[in-house]
Amino acid sequence: MSNSNDRPPINPYVVLVLAILFPGAGHVAVGQPQRGLGFAFFTLLLALVTWYTTTPERSFIGRAAGGLFVWALSIPDAYKLARIQYTAWMRRHPSNR
Repeated sequence: MSNSNDRPPINPYVVLVLAILFPGAGHVAVGQPQRGLGFAFFTLLLALVTWYTTTPERSFIGRAAGGLFVWALSIPDAYKLARIQYTAWMRRHPSNR
């Protein structure tokens, strides 16, 4: 009898690249779309808040700092989730090492 757990999970490094490229994409890739959409939403929300509460003389990084901060927090979180899934799968399937 085969189930979906027999398939290996996505490689954690692929999740890491996705998380770096797009906020929330790493979470969606590991099967947690609500968490990913939450990170994407708050990245955008806080980027807009800091954009409109800072002066135009600030750099792009300074004006979008709130969103960039949330995005930066989401990257290791997505990688950690993917690594846990991958390690657990490898322990259940030692012949695939």
